Amino acid sequence: MSGAEQRLCLYTDTELEPVLQRMAQQAAQLFLPGRPLHVVGLLRRGEPLARMLAERLRPLLDLTELPVIPLRVKRYADDLSLLHRDTLLEENPALSGLELAGTPLLLVDDVLYGGHSLLRSCAYLSRLGADEIRTAVLVDRCVSSQPVHADVCGVRLQIAPGDIIDCRVPPYEAEFRIELCRR
Repeated sequence: MSGAEQRLCLYTDTELEPVLQRMAQQAAQLFLPGRPLHVVGLLRRGEPLARMLAERLRPLLDLTELPVIPLRVKRYADDLSLLHRDTLLEENPALSGLELAGTPLLLVDDVLYGGHSLLRSCAYLSRLGADEIRTAVLVDRCVSSQPVHADVCGVRLQIAPGDIIDCRVPPYEAEFRIELCRR
Protein backbone atom coordinates (compact mmCIF):
# COMPACT_ATOMS: atom_id res chain seq x y z
CA MET A 1 0.00 0.00 0.00
CA SER A 2 1.27 3.48 -0.75
CA GLY A 3 1.86 6.11 1.92
CA ALA A 4 -1.45 7.80 1.11
CA GLU A 5 -4.13 7.65 3.77
CA GLN A 6 -7.53 6.23 2.82
CA ARG A 7 -10.55 7.53 4.72
CA LEU A 8 -13.94 5.88 4.83
CA CYS A 9 -16.95 7.42 6.57
CA LEU A 10 -18.58 4.78 8.78
CA TYR A 11 -21.21 6.99 10.46
CA THR A 12 -22.54 10.43 9.53
CA ASP A 13 -24.04 12.95 11.96
CA THR A 14 -27.54 11.78 10.97
CA GLU A 15 -26.62 8.16 11.74
CA LEU A 16 -24.97 9.15 15.03
CA GLU A 17 -28.03 10.92 16.46
CA PRO A 18 -29.85 7.65 17.31
CA VAL A 19 -26.54 6.25 18.62
CA LEU A 20 -26.26 9.16 21.08
CA GLN A 21 -29.89 8.79 22.11
CA ARG A 22 -29.37 5.06 22.75
CA MET A 23 -26.23 5.85 24.76
CA ALA A 24 -28.21 8.31 26.90
CA GLN A 25 -30.89 5.68 27.51
CA GLN A 26 -28.23 3.12 28.48
CA ALA A 27 -26.60 5.63 30.83
CA ALA A 28 -29.94 6.59 32.38
CA GLN A 29 -30.39 2.98 33.49
CA LEU A 30 -27.16 3.22 35.52
CA PHE A 31 -28.22 6.17 37.69
CA LEU A 32 -31.16 7.06 39.92
CA PRO A 33 -33.49 9.77 38.58
CA GLY A 34 -33.22 13.12 40.36
CA ARG A 35 -29.95 12.19 42.06
CA PRO A 36 -26.99 14.52 41.40
CA LEU A 37 -24.55 13.34 38.75
CA HIS A 38 -21.42 14.80 37.19
CA VAL A 39 -20.27 14.05 33.66
CA VAL A 40 -16.51 14.13 33.04
CA GLY A 41 -15.36 14.47 29.44
CA LEU A 42 -11.84 13.51 28.41
CA LEU A 43 -10.30 16.24 26.30
CA ARG A 44 -10.31 16.61 23.41
CA ARG A 45 -13.19 14.86 21.77
CA GLY A 46 -14.63 13.19 24.87
CA GLU A 47 -15.57 16.57 26.31
CA PRO A 48 -17.93 17.70 23.52
CA LEU A 49 -19.31 14.16 23.38
CA ALA A 50 -19.95 14.42 27.14
CA ARG A 51 -21.91 17.63 26.51
CA MET A 52 -23.98 15.96 23.77
CA LEU A 53 -24.66 12.99 26.02
CA ALA A 54 -25.49 15.17 29.05
CA GLU A 55 -27.99 17.16 26.96
CA ARG A 56 -29.85 13.93 26.13
CA LEU A 57 -29.40 12.39 29.58
CA ARG A 58 -30.65 15.34 31.67
CA PRO A 59 -34.37 14.94 30.84
CA LEU A 60 -34.17 11.14 31.17
CA LEU A 61 -32.88 11.52 34.74
CA ASP A 62 -35.21 14.43 35.56
CA LEU A 63 -32.28 16.75 36.32
CA THR A 64 -32.41 20.51 35.95
CA GLU A 65 -28.62 20.67 35.82
CA LEU A 66 -26.03 18.17 34.66
CA PRO A 67 -22.51 19.60 34.94
CA VAL A 68 -19.86 18.56 32.42
CA ILE A 69 -16.27 18.84 33.61
CA PRO A 70 -13.31 18.50 31.21
CA LEU A 71 -10.31 16.34 32.08
CA ARG A 72 -7.13 16.40 29.98
CA VAL A 73 -5.38 13.08 29.42
CA LYS A 74 -2.58 12.69 26.91
CA ARG A 75 -2.27 9.26 25.39
CA TYR A 76 -3.39 8.52 21.90
CA ALA A 77 -2.73 4.84 21.41
CA ASP A 78 -4.68 4.81 18.15
CA ASP A 79 -2.34 7.19 16.35
CA LEU A 80 1.33 6.49 16.89
CA SER A 81 2.32 9.91 15.60
CA LEU A 82 0.59 11.36 18.67
CA LEU A 83 1.57 8.66 21.16
CA HIS A 84 2.94 9.75 24.51
CA ARG A 85 5.09 7.13 26.20
CA ASP A 86 3.05 7.32 29.37
CA THR A 87 -0.51 8.36 29.93
CA LEU A 88 -0.23 11.94 31.17
CA LEU A 89 -3.05 13.46 33.15
CA GLU A 90 -3.41 17.13 34.04
CA GLU A 91 -4.91 17.91 37.44
CA ASN A 92 -8.23 19.71 37.18
CA PRO A 93 -9.00 22.19 39.98
CA ALA A 94 -12.72 22.05 39.12
CA LEU A 95 -12.73 18.34 39.98
CA SER A 96 -10.53 18.72 43.05
CA GLY A 97 -13.00 21.24 44.50
CA LEU A 98 -16.03 18.93 44.21
CA GLU A 99 -17.31 16.54 46.84
CA LEU A 100 -17.10 13.39 44.74
CA ALA A 101 -17.94 10.84 47.45
CA GLY A 102 -21.57 9.88 47.03
CA THR A 103 -21.95 11.67 43.68
CA PRO A 104 -21.81 9.31 40.73
CA LEU A 105 -19.62 10.20 37.76
CA LEU A 106 -20.02 9.37 34.10
CA LEU A 107 -16.61 9.46 32.38
CA VAL A 108 -16.91 9.99 28.60
CA ASP A 109 -14.32 9.40 25.86
CA ASP A 110 -14.50 9.05 22.11
CA VAL A 111 -12.64 5.76 21.47
CA LEU A 112 -11.77 2.87 23.78
CA TYR A 113 -8.70 1.24 22.28
CA GLY A 114 -5.96 0.17 24.70
CA GLY A 115 -7.83 1.39 27.76
CA HIS A 116 -4.93 3.43 29.15
CA SER A 117 -6.77 6.77 29.25
CA LEU A 118 -9.88 5.38 30.94
CA LEU A 119 -7.86 3.38 33.45
CA ARG A 120 -5.69 6.34 34.42
CA SER A 121 -8.68 8.69 34.57
CA CYS A 122 -10.71 6.34 36.76
CA ALA A 123 -7.74 5.93 39.13
CA TYR A 124 -7.35 9.73 39.33
CA LEU A 125 -11.06 10.29 40.01
CA SER A 126 -10.99 7.56 42.64
CA ARG A 127 -8.06 9.26 44.38
CA LEU A 128 -10.16 12.45 44.47
CA GLY A 129 -12.85 10.53 46.39
CA ALA A 130 -15.18 9.29 43.66
CA ASP A 131 -16.75 6.03 44.74
CA GLU A 132 -19.00 5.44 41.71
CA ILE A 133 -17.54 5.88 38.24
CA ARG A 134 -19.24 4.66 35.08
CA THR A 135 -17.70 4.95 31.63
CA ALA A 136 -19.15 5.78 28.22
CA VAL A 137 -17.43 5.72 24.84
CA LEU A 138 -18.70 6.48 21.38
CA VAL A 139 -16.58 3.69 19.84
CA ASP A 140 -15.19 0.53 21.45
CA ARG A 141 -12.54 -1.14 19.30
CA CYS A 142 -12.91 -4.34 21.38
CA VAL A 143 -9.15 -4.79 21.93
CA SER A 144 -8.48 -3.13 25.30
CA SER A 145 -5.24 -4.33 26.88
CA GLN A 146 -6.19 -2.88 30.27
CA PRO A 147 -8.81 -4.15 32.75
CA VAL A 148 -11.40 -1.56 31.71
CA HIS A 149 -14.63 -1.64 29.78
CA ALA A 150 -17.29 0.81 28.73
CA ASP A 151 -20.54 0.67 30.69
CA VAL A 152 -22.14 2.57 27.82
CA CYS A 153 -21.01 2.08 24.24
CA GLY A 154 -22.25 3.72 21.07
CA VAL A 155 -20.76 1.33 18.51
CA ARG A 156 -18.36 -1.60 18.64
CA LEU A 157 -15.94 -1.80 15.74
CA GLN A 158 -13.47 -4.60 15.17
CA ILE A 159 -10.98 -3.37 12.62
CA ALA A 160 -7.44 -4.24 11.59
CA PRO A 161 -4.79 -3.31 14.19
CA GLY A 162 -3.09 -0.82 11.86
CA ASP A 163 -6.29 1.04 11.05
CA ILE A 164 -7.40 4.10 13.00
CA ILE A 165 -10.86 5.17 14.10
CA ASP A 166 -11.20 8.93 13.82
CA CYS A 167 -14.14 10.50 15.63
CA ARG A 168 -14.81 13.88 14.06
CA VAL A 169 -16.54 15.95 16.74
CA PRO A 170 -17.59 19.61 16.65
CA PRO A 171 -16.24 22.08 17.62
CA TYR A 172 -12.93 20.45 16.61
CA GLU A 173 -14.28 19.43 13.20
CA ALA A 174 -17.12 20.82 11.13
CA GLU A 175 -19.10 17.57 10.92
CA PHE A 176 -19.93 14.95 13.53
CA ARG A 177 -18.89 11.58 12.06
CA ILE A 178 -16.83 8.45 12.57
CA GLU A 179 -14.21 7.62 9.97
CA LEU A 180 -11.93 4.65 9.35
CA CYS A 181 -8.41 5.65 8.33
CA ARG A 182 -6.09 3.26 6.54
CA ARG A 183 -2.49 4.16 5.90
